[in-house]
Amino acid sequence: MRSLTRTFFLVAISTVLSSAPAPAQSLKVTLLGTGNPRPVMSRFGPSILVEAGNQKLLFDCGRGATQRLYQLNIPFTAIDALFLTHLHSDHTVGIPDLWLTGWIMDRSVPLRIWGPPGTKHMASHLQQAYAFDVHIRRDVDERFPAAGAVLQAQDVKPGVIYANQGVKVTAFAVDHGPVKPAYGYRVDFAGHSVVLSGDTRYSENLIRAAMGTDVLIHEVLDPAAYSDTPNGLSAQQRQKIVAHHTTPEQAGQVFTQVKPKLAVYSHIVPPDVPDIVSHTRKTYSGPLEVGEDLMSIEIGDSVVVHHPGR
Repeated sequence: MRSLTRTFFLVAISTVLSSAPAPAQSLKVTLLGTGNPRPVMSRFGPSILVEAGNQKLLFDCGRGATQRLYQLNIPFTAIDALFLTHLHSDHTVGIPDLWLTGWIMDRSVPLRIWGPPGTKHMASHLQQAYAFDVHIRRDVDERFPAAGAVLQAQDVKPGVIYANQGVKVTAFAVDHGPVKPAYGYRVDFAGHSVVLSGDTRYSENLIRAAMGTDVLIHEVLDPAAYSDTPNGLSAQQRQKIVAHHTTPEQAGQVFTQVKPKLAVYSHIVPPDVPDIVSHTRKTYSGPLEVGEDLMSIEIGDSVVVHHPGR
């Protein structure tokens, strides 16, 4: 599969995983988790780290995001903000781990979260759910700093939701079927950009938001492979799930219109799709990577991909 993905490449491909910071005027994107709700070890839950200048922004916080950050030697105190695409559990289940483990390991300020309506409500109830733990560690035993135990959440609407030191994050609506609202995000910095689709089916709004971007990271679901994956769902349930996501052929149509310097798959359903590239090539002939956990992408004058373990 990887040999096919290198066809038509206009980007430089590196074979060494690096946790070094990106150059000051570039973006570095690391796929912490490229999976879905299935708890497989090869693909952790959806989560993407974007490093822009001296800022570290996290997008979604699925299962294992905290472990991946630790694996990369990135201090939890360095995470400036968490952005949620939507409130499905596979995108949010890692929040308590990042929040509380980060507090235990030196974070002394609130964990800031931006997300669609419902985010603030969820954060409030997480603080209630973990009130005993927070009380013991803050007031009785270790006496960790109180501010570090706070989730500072905001509900946001589409538009520019974050602007700091030249980094701009724009939220835009995508179409995740009945899951409304659901957002994608665009990060712009120093003349470069990356777009993260979140969970969506084919979306004209995403295409508009992604125009001119260097890298487009998009979800994908292969219906044939998904139908062959045992998961206990009825045919009707499977059909509904397929209808909420983007097929490889549809994603190829999106890539063909956007024309990014590099298209990348993440949130891959099912975790291993042997024909995902060949299906995409029916509608797209440009640069393409099938994302892996811990793959990183440096976006500057060129786009450089670092593959984990090679």
